[in-house]
Amino acid sequence: MDHGDATARAIPQQAHHGSEQGQQHPLGIYFGIWALLFVLSAFSYAVDYFAFQGFARWSLILLFMWLKAGLIVAVFMHMRWERSALMYAILVPPLVLAVLVSLMSWESDYTFWTRIIFFGFE
Repeated sequence: MDHGDATARAIPQQAHHGSEQGQQHPLGIYFGIWALLFVLSAFSYAVDYFAFQGFARWSLILLFMWLKAGLIVAVFMHMRWERSALMYAILVPPLVLAVLVSLMSWESDYTFWTRIIFFGFE
């Protein structure tokens, strides 16, 4: 009895069996998210249709934009099923940049008003 031949025949079968077990997500998830994206887009267009103005307009537009982007990243880019280290590696840098941009914006307002107060408006 040669155990080497039995082991050699079992390894390719196991490797082939393992390759068939990739992540499979039901199509219903994708169709549901697709429908939800259409609904969020309709809400985004409704903001223009109902002529929202000022802060409410831009808040709603940005809210719907972030919701749609989050759904696309989570489901269609498979972030929902990734390890947390990979999620942090992809999601944290844009969030840090957003914080830094908001700090720069706050400082630019401070600098502008400081110049107006001390140097006058010309």
